[in-house]
Amino acid sequence: MYYEAAEGLARESLDKLQTERLRRVVATCLRSPFYSHRLGELKLTPDDFNSPDDIRKLPFTTKQDLRDNYPYGFLCQPMDQYVRLHASSGTTGTPTAIFYTQNDVDSWAALVARCMYGVGLRKGDVFQNMSGYGLFTGGLGIHYGAERLGCLTVPAGAGNSKRQLKLLSDFHVTGVHIIPSYALYFSGFLKSEGVDPHSLDWRIALIGAEPHTEEARRRIEELLGVKAYNSYGMTELNGPGVAFECQQQAGMHVWEDAYIPEIIDPKTGEHVAEGEVGELVMTTLCREGMPLLRYRTRDLTRFIPGPCACGRTHRRIDRITGRADDMLIIKGCNIYPMQIEQALMSLPEVAHNYLIEIFKEGVMDQLRVKVEIKDDYFVEDMRVLTALQKKIASRLRDEILVTPRVELVQHESIPKSEGKAVRVVDLRDKE
Repeated sequence: MYYEAAEGLARESLDKLQTERLRRVVATCLRSPFYSHRLGELKLTPDDFNSPDDIRKLPFTTKQDLRDNYPYGFLCQPMDQYVRLHASSGTTGTPTAIFYTQNDVDSWAALVARCMYGVGLRKGDVFQNMSGYGLFTGGLGIHYGAERLGCLTVPAGAGNSKRQLKLLSDFHVTGVHIIPSYALYFSGFLKSEGVDPHSLDWRIALIGAEPHTEEARRRIEELLGVKAYNSYGMTELNGPGVAFECQQQAGMHVWEDAYIPEIIDPKTGEHVAEGEVGELVMTTLCREGMPLLRYRTRDLTRFIPGPCACGRTHRRIDRITGRADDMLIIKGCNIYPMQIEQALMSLPEVAHNYLIEIFKEGVMDQLRVKVEIKDDYFVEDMRVLTALQKKIASRLRDEILVTPRVELVQHESIPKSEGKAVRVVDLRDKE
């Protein structure tokens, strides 16, 4: 039924396993310069942890901690034990670098294989990884997992849509890994090439690496003719494979034999009530090279109450609704970009692309949303366009409690890349 027996462990067994591994990971962390100092100040030892709830005794770890101790301050093993590193881009400052031992790489691959099995991929499937390789974890992380599962794995990499299509067609690909914005872009490419997506052999798409709404997922499924499964991961926690949907598409199972998840109030650091949205905090339980304790992801989500129909016992988190540090405050209202996407994608007239612009008018911050309109709706009748503009503005106001300026633009007119989509542009210092 499952790829690994751990997926169906009873809660009591999971709690026991987590406690054992929490003690072990605390002992491992004490070997690193950063944690030996941090935990030493608090006089914490592995013996202080007798249940998963005792994790609250530990201090939080932040991205700034990783930057301040770059590159080697978190390492727990001799340098000759490391075989891989991945890193963030570092375009806005010091990057974060994550180091892996061979055991770390192997356990990561097993977690990703578990995720892929859970959505219906099997040994013998042909799997095309349409994701960037290199320092980005989504490429090699998914690749190793697909090979571990036994799939014939095509390392297509990102971009080059013509080549992607040829590989999909020639090798009868049945599963793909693709970021949501490129999936929508690729659907337009297929249409321009006169290719019916339903004529391809693919049936499963793994989508992740950037937040997206349920509406965007449904569009991807409709346009590409596949079942699209949401995933969650980040470089600091391994990469992909931290949490994944099963075939129920009812939330992402966090693999609690490998992580202890918490959801906290971003301001107070205290746990929120069951089912409430807060910031996801994660502790790695199986990493030996560079484990992290209570890492603040800044990602906003919630635990989904109750059991999953698939029978897996690991807790589920909802899709990421935004980040604690990308919240926009406009006219006193807290707004997350994902709220805007959710509203736009619910409207049939709206195409795939949009751009949120923040600008100043006098001393006030204002919000402008440029929205691509499908060709069938972008007519020359100004009355029709004005009515549509008002409809979109009203729909957004209902969602975010602020009426933005809506600018309708033609389909394919907003610049896009084959990588992660740029959705928010801050013009306050440029106008």
